Amino acid sequence: MNRSNETSPMLGFILLGLSAHPKLEKTFFVLILLMYLVILLGNGVLILVTILDSRLDTPMYFFLRNLSFLDICYTTSSVPLILDSFLTPRKTISFSACVVQMFLSFAMGATECVLLSLMAFDRYVAICNPLRYPVVMSKAAYVPMAVGSWTAGITNSVVQTSLAMRLPFCGDNVINHFTCEILAVLKLACADISINVISMVVANMIFLALPVLFIFVSYVFIIATILRIPSAEGRRKAFSTCSAHLTVVIVFYGTILFMYGKPKSEDPLRADKQDLADKLISLFYGVVTPMLNPIIYSLRNKDVKAAVRNLVAQKHLTETTLFTYGKPKLKDPLGADKQDFADKLISLSYGVATPMLNTIIYSLRNKGLKAAVRNLVFQKPLTE
Repeated sequence: MNRSNETSPMLGFILLGLSAHPKLEKTFFVLILLMYLVILLGNGVLILVTILDSRLDTPMYFFLRNLSFLDICYTTSSVPLILDSFLTPRKTISFSACVVQMFLSFAMGATECVLLSLMAFDRYVAICNPLRYPVVMSKAAYVPMAVGSWTAGITNSVVQTSLAMRLPFCGDNVINHFTCEILAVLKLACADISINVISMVVANMIFLALPVLFIFVSYVFIIATILRIPSAEGRRKAFSTCSAHLTVVIVFYGTILFMYGKPKSEDPLRADKQDLADKLISLFYGVVTPMLNPIIYSLRNKDVKAAVRNLVAQKHLTETTLFTYGKPKLKDPLGADKQDFADKLISLSYGVATPMLNTIIYSLRNKGLKAAVRNLVFQKPLTE
């Protein structure tokens, strides 16, 4: 083949994105930007509360912390590039930037698959073998598990990216996607890609099929154990400990199956519409799943909600203290007396109002305390 038709790596690639639909670009820029900010905020708060709250120093929340950090890295590897493409008319990406973006996306995706299977194993041990849980899921065990998931994902990404980037590229170097998605990049290759296809099939078996099978078998044992619990309250509590993880797994793998499992249209008139739909589904998969993960774990997990409330309460206490002692002092002697009087009132209010508000806040927002107060009120007349 004539080497003059090959794309020079220095020239990079052109990302097509939504170039054929310019009216949609501004709308999707705002929408994706807002979702990206929610991802950073939600996952950042989840990482923060699991670090600061000692009650969340458990294997499950250690894996959850890794998952949140992974989601931030995954979206950061692609979303800024996508947002930039919505605003710039010339949607180019250098060869080296394309390699980095492809590497990070592959690494984060493969790592998340392994990490979700490890979280399923954690729930299996906690529910099916609770007495052995402290031994099986000790720190000496779950930390190497997490490190292993990152190592496996990065290794797979190195293999897939290096195999793709060693290929010669021909034609107009236009990638019909928002990012350097590997299938779109391989279409530009002017060489045999059978090795790439085989390696991707093997990787999909290892990082998609095996984790799905492992998670499925784990939840079969989990559900069977839960159904053997005699009381309805016990079954509800046991299921609540794994419902958030199960929801995340269904959203993650369900979206993947929907993306790659639907049949392709052979009608050329519908091909453009399907191409646009495939791009948008891929785009929302890259941002919706990381955005939903912290929401699901926050709404369906009492420990996380309690840790967030404690963090907010501590922030309120800190702000009150800073307001009391951090105000600038007046140098005007006429205003000094007034400020001295105000400082005394603020100090008095701080010493009384804060303990009073803490009691009210914890009473109003804590079901356990409210139930205990009601029981005390109803038992008192009986005692009298």
